[in-house]
Amino acid sequence: MARAKATKASSDDALRVLFATSELAPWVKTGGLGDVAAALPPALRAAGLDVRLLVPAYPSLRRAFTGASVIAELPSLGGELPAARLFAADTPTGVPLLLLDCPSLYDRPGNPYLNGDGHDWPDNALRFGLLSRVAALLGSADCPLAWQPQVIHCNDWQTALAASHLHYDDRPRAATLLTIHNLAFQGIFGAHLLGALGLPSRAWAMEGVEYHGYLSFLKGGLQHADWINTVSPCYAREIQTQTPEAGMGLDGLLRWRSARLSGILNGIDTACWNPAGDPHLATPYAMDALDGKADNKRALQQRQGLAERSDLPLLGVVSRLTEQKGLDLLPPLAAAIAALPAQLVVLGSGEHRLEAAFRAMAERHPGQFAVSIDYDEALAHQIEAGADIFLMPSRFEPCGLNQMYSLRYGTPPVVRRTGGLADTVIDCNPATLADGSANGFVFEHATAEALFAALQHAVATWQRPADWQRLQRNGMARDWSWNDPAQRYTEIYFRLCGVAQPLPAQKPGRSPARRREKTAK
Repeated sequence: MARAKATKASSDDALRVLFATSELAPWVKTGGLGDVAAALPPALRAAGLDVRLLVPAYPSLRRAFTGASVIAELPSLGGELPAARLFAADTPTGVPLLLLDCPSLYDRPGNPYLNGDGHDWPDNALRFGLLSRVAALLGSADCPLAWQPQVIHCNDWQTALAASHLHYDDRPRAATLLTIHNLAFQGIFGAHLLGALGLPSRAWAMEGVEYHGYLSFLKGGLQHADWINTVSPCYAREIQTQTPEAGMGLDGLLRWRSARLSGILNGIDTACWNPAGDPHLATPYAMDALDGKADNKRALQQRQGLAERSDLPLLGVVSRLTEQKGLDLLPPLAAAIAALPAQLVVLGSGEHRLEAAFRAMAERHPGQFAVSIDYDEALAHQIEAGADIFLMPSRFEPCGLNQMYSLRYGTPPVVRRTGGLADTVIDCNPATLADGSANGFVFEHATAEALFAALQHAVATWQRPADWQRLQRNGMARDWSWNDPAQRYTEIYFRLCGVAQPLPAQKPGRSPARRREKTAK
């Protein structure tokens, strides 16, 4: 595939990047993508890039940016894609925002992907087909704005088709980078939508958007993007393997593209997630002043109706309650966890059978287990601060953020060795305690037995205060910010535009697993 012919900026200009996304926290968020879209662009701007965000004008965003002004009228862009408008605003972080306004597609309540009954909106192909098409328009010779990006940064299937549209445009165009946040969601629709999405007939090919007789947004993006990356180095390796929970049927294509596939570990918002200044906490604390953690544990026990026991380890979970997250492994362990003894607090929602199973656990063990089937931002912070041990037994985890929140808050996590969990959590053993790298507990197999063995190891370590504090401080000392990831994305952008930009030296304090990352050349 020929490299994109990106228009070059003059030496005095910052490199221009359009970050196209279907979510933007705090206004629209269903998972990690919303957090990444909120945090990475400001870090890129701080690194000297001219980054702008493109996101649908959902009702929550229209309410938040009432002063947004129309900067472009967009007639129908082909097929059945409706006319739309672009509004401009600035986010509180200073990143310019482009709101794609099309009320017939985006002016609806609730989840951006699902209706009130929990089913996909029937016109999702057109809704995110339009988002992809407009992203491609801005990166093409037909861009209606004075500002034209040199790189289109696509995110997941909802914007992946922008790479396909630009691939079939033979004129000079922006380069494309596609980030896979979760390979499980692929944007698969009927073949009849090819023309409706404004794609040429030649796109219906194995080397195009066709996928086993269907049209796949993600497959098209993976086929046509100038560069592909995932949100952790380990996940980049996993998705090239032929396993149902990793390659998801796309492993062959990803192996074929491996020379242009890399993994960059996400960061977290270290201003928002900061135990020394978190407004949600009963008592602030820091790496060198951990006494405040006991106050937060007591406050969490009071809020959740648990017995105020400082002599019992308190386990925390903040998650979607799904099999992907490995949360089905916990209910069978309820009696064993109670007998350790330990307390458990769970915050999340998801599969109804798992919600019911967790509610039953709390009913059988009042004062010891507490479950909130909900999402509460303040409570999420309080669990990270008040729990002693955080549980994250995911079957697969492209990156994960909660384990980094936990490490930042001095709450060592118990995780399965997969994806970003493997890249961030270093198993506690005598050698890693001695060399200062240990920061949590890692198990291999997605079984209740393996999880419980790791949990027993964690509790035994918690009962040794000196070792436990060393573990806490190891996690809290590392730099989990977006600074290093932003530099790595910057290097890829410059490479795609044909400008040499070597990777900066590795910053001290990152996980040893990060230092094993090898970006594909």
